[in-house]
Amino acid sequence: MNSTYRKAKEILEKNDITLNGNKPWDVQIHNKNVFNRWFSEGSMGMGESYMDGWWDAKELDKCIYKLYYENLEKHVSIKGFWKEILKAKLMNRQTKKKSHKVAKEHYDLGNDFYENMLDSRMQYTCGYWKKAKTLEQAQKDKLDLVCKKLKLKKGEKVLEIGCGWGGFAKYAAENYGVEVTCYNISKEQVEYARKNTKGLPVTVHLADYREAKGEYDKVAAIGIAEHVGYKNYKGMMKIAHRCLKKHGLFIVHTIANNFSTTRSEPWFDTYIFPNGMLPSAKQLAEALEGIFVLEDWHNFGPDYDKTLMAWFTNFNKNWPKFQKRYGDRFYKMWKFYLLSLAGSFRARRIHLYQVVLAKEGVPGGYSAVR
Repeated sequence: MNSTYRKAKEILEKNDITLNGNKPWDVQIHNKNVFNRWFSEGSMGMGESYMDGWWDAKELDKCIYKLYYENLEKHVSIKGFWKEILKAKLMNRQTKKKSHKVAKEHYDLGNDFYENMLDSRMQYTCGYWKKAKTLEQAQKDKLDLVCKKLKLKKGEKVLEIGCGWGGFAKYAAENYGVEVTCYNISKEQVEYARKNTKGLPVTVHLADYREAKGEYDKVAAIGIAEHVGYKNYKGMMKIAHRCLKKHGLFIVHTIANNFSTTRSEPWFDTYIFPNGMLPSAKQLAEALEGIFVLEDWHNFGPDYDKTLMAWFTNFNKNWPKFQKRYGDRFYKMWKFYLLSLAGSFRARRIHLYQVVLAKEGVPGGYSAVR
């Protein structure tokens, strides 16, 4: 037993994780050098060694929850991180040109793949589980929550930046009688969204959100701020402000960090969301300062844990349909993606914010919706 292995064993056992133990969250070791990668390469080493089959856990989400709750990262090396930090400082990694990378590599994987993982409305953001018992209901309730927070009224014009497969636009148009204009850079999603909203007052542009034009009563950014980057948060706010009428509302629905960062998380940047990064409350607040009036800030991060677990159940059940197309390494990568995020939300390391902003404040005050 080498010193790194002993160190890992000692750290993990403090938080009820036994190496090669019988509990569902115990780490099963398949290569004795696995902890050299964990401690020297951080999250990249942990994720890649899992994909390589060097370790596993019967219930990976519970294992990751315990690892994060124990603050394991305080023990790992930051080797290579300074290079990423410097790169993020010197360059804008979320320019119009670079933003297409995540669309091509992640969102254009295949609409049929996502249809087998998500709900019927193809919602790829956190559901709202306050009263819901199923993923389908949670996503419907999330969409209705957004519409109610925006105080949508029949005949209003809504701008959506980053529209996914058109689920929000369709729901808002059908149930609230609004006209929706969307901007999205994923060819697969835009094609799907146009078919999904056919016959409704919905226009879907294959274009970057920075190209948005026109004047609207409301603006929605649901799950796009994670791709905007810290150099562009204020720019996103200015675009929404420019496109809003005098007392218009803007809602930002985003995953967020407990702390401010200027770089992407290495493993997720490499394998899942290229050039993505999570904002912090501080970064969002600084970006909106002097531009918007903050009317409401809602955190329901634990609901993303339930959403991710539901997605994994669907993904795992339907995996045989896609095994030949994507291969076994993809399966382990996607499993680590979904379940490690579930564990992170459970440990309250990351959150889900819905922030409601007003261009000049709501006359008489804003009535918060929960």
